[in-house]
Amino acid sequence: MDMGGSTTEAYGLPDERKPSRFQIIALALCGLCVVMDGFDVQVIGYVAPTIIRDWGMAKADIGVVFSAGLLGLVMGSFGLSMLADRIGRRPLLIATMSLLGVFSILTGLANSLPELMLFRLLSGLTLGSILPNAMALAGEYSPPRHRISAMMMVSVGFTVGAVLAGFLCALLMPKFGWRSVFFVGGIIPLVSVVPMVRHLPESIQFLLARNRLAAADKWLERTGQPTPDHDATAAQQPFEAKRTIPIASLFSDGRGFTTLRLWIATGLNLVAVAFLSNWVPTLVLDLHATQSTAILAGTVLQTGGALGALVMGRLIDRRGFRAILGPAFVLSAICLASFGIHGARLSILLMAIFVVGFCIVGGQSGLNAMAAAYYPPYARATGIGWCVGVGRLASVFAPLLTAMAIRDGLTSGTIFMLGGVVPLLCAVIMASLRISSSSISY
Repeated sequence: MDMGGSTTEAYGLPDERKPSRFQIIALALCGLCVVMDGFDVQVIGYVAPTIIRDWGMAKADIGVVFSAGLLGLVMGSFGLSMLADRIGRRPLLIATMSLLGVFSILTGLANSLPELMLFRLLSGLTLGSILPNAMALAGEYSPPRHRISAMMMVSVGFTVGAVLAGFLCALLMPKFGWRSVFFVGGIIPLVSVVPMVRHLPESIQFLLARNRLAAADKWLERTGQPTPDHDATAAQQPFEAKRTIPIASLFSDGRGFTTLRLWIATGLNLVAVAFLSNWVPTLVLDLHATQSTAILAGTVLQTGGALGALVMGRLIDRRGFRAILGPAFVLSAICLASFGIHGARLSILLMAIFVVGFCIVGGQSGLNAMAAAYYPPYARATGIGWCVGVGRLASVFAPLLTAMAIRDGLTSGTIFMLGGVVPLLCAVIMASLRISSSSISY
């Protein structure tokens, strides 16, 4: 929130103060929410080959299930982000984690393709607002010098969740079947609601925007920082000024062109992420015909993404977004093209998949942080939410287009090569963006 003068300073967290136990727990809970987001989005890609076999479906038919989950994510990103502006981030995150647990368990009980589509749609709907709200809370409750790192760490939780999905699939599916993975994926968020109710904070900026100074003081005290002395009458006007944040704020004050470019870049990259996350296990199964190899490929992809976000986060702090993300996207395009080389050894294929995950999946955390760095505090959650929402809307078409390519007879190698065009386009847009990694403030 854009507040003025001493009011802003009074509610800011000082750089020299170490994070308190409460802050660490709050950041961990934000990260856990994003972990479950990544787990739920990725797990369907791991279990898809088994569902196809068990239900006797055509391989291309599973594409509608992938897209149903992504469509739910898009609907949640737009609709629930607006709800968060009305009721706050804390109750929304608690509610979405509870519903995620329920819908994940119901997914494990599905017995038909329409049921599977419905529960994937509902699961995606609950997840839509997790990432922007969790990142905004992480930034707000971090010391200033660690805000970019904190938000990228929380964003990495998405990839960590995807890796966890791969490990659990490999552990549970051989003994208990694909349904067991969704049961475990439902129990974890339901159990996590208990510590969230006790320790997950509300956004101080959200409370100040509604002049709830006493509630803002309560959360500030739990960080270990003394609360400021208030002149409520004088403080009220700055808080009222940004009480309502319209979508138009993303296009005001000369932000329109940059907003559009951020949307396009995020959309392109999330198309690539959706394609890779959903189809890598299935397409790699065609290249190296063992299920364990297919699951390993998906896990390698997401492991590369987690490490990529961590490494690139440090590099972005030093060199900036454009200098790191642009070359990373070009490198990923080269590796995707290499998938079309016939007779490549499995070790080389897995290495290329790791690099692609490092650059594309890890690069998405950089794009999320880029949006956070660009928008002012009062528009930050809206900016992140709509950027990711538009990107997810574009990504809905990735599984369907891939399914069409399979029906048309394209080989897996050719599909991967064509997919390399997407990160190349993203690199071109990155070359035109000049957003400083040090510009973020609260």
